[in-house]
Amino acid sequence: MTRLQANLLLLLTAMIWGLSFVAQQTGMTGVGPFLFTGTRFWLGALVVLPLAMRETAHLGRRLGRRDWTGFAVAGVALFAGAILQQIGIQTTTVTNAGFLTVLYVPIVSIGGFAILHQHPHWSVWPAGLACVIGTYLLSGARALAIGSGEFLELCGAFFWAAHVHAVGYFGRKSGTPVTLACVQFAVAGTLGLAWALVTEPVTPAGLAENWIEIAYSGAASAGLGFTFQVIAQRHTSPAEAAVLLSSETLFAALAGAVILGERLMGGQWLGGGLVFIAICAVQVLPLATPRGGKFAPRRQG
Repeated sequence: MTRLQANLLLLLTAMIWGLSFVAQQTGMTGVGPFLFTGTRFWLGALVVLPLAMRETAHLGRRLGRRDWTGFAVAGVALFAGAILQQIGIQTTTVTNAGFLTVLYVPIVSIGGFAILHQHPHWSVWPAGLACVIGTYLLSGARALAIGSGEFLELCGAFFWAAHVHAVGYFGRKSGTPVTLACVQFAVAGTLGLAWALVTEPVTPAGLAENWIEIAYSGAASAGLGFTFQVIAQRHTSPAEAAVLLSSETLFAALAGAVILGERLMGGQWLGGGLVFIAICAVQVLPLATPRGGKFAPRRQG
């Protein structure tokens, strides 16, 4: 897979996530956040399980302890980011949740540079800033009051950043992106269901009431979206992937305008334009100035 193909796949992932945001918002009328999260990720695991089994059968080697540990780490990060987002959105607005979540874009770049000694192309830095500003404008550029919901969304951004790095690293190391996706779904789903059994009412009626939202969030957002992310991140940098994936807010806004008839104001169109420019920048500028940076970790010693 070429870098361009990988980045186009990441944009498709962002579109799937943007369209699924409504399902996550409306799918908890009869279930709690842990049950919703656990069910959707186990459904995602079942969707990709046949492909994961085929992948490991043709791998030519047995997966080792480091592989399975890495897959589990990605699953824990995925669960933490998803559940904090799911709980937080109950006590904050969609606007604030979207803006605070996208803060994982600069966190990925800063963390990769400071901790992992990764050197992304210079264009990632202004593109990441443009994504944050653009998302703020898309949200309506309103005052942001930090309450419990906003605090959870902000904490979740750090786990989303950790997940992006984990997927990029362990996906390349193992060479089994679909298996990684399947295992991380199973880990996240198990943690969610275990917590739900202790803290939430679990009833067939609640699941039946929200089966459409759970099915879409599990099969499309988790099963397809996160699997596409794992596959694509083997061929692009975590910082660049974060910029591309942040466009889910843009797709969500466009879907609201086209499907739901929601009107975007002038500032929101400007915000969408900034996100679009940032996406184009991380595609074109590395080709124009290929020596401006690289995402591979710097060799020590």
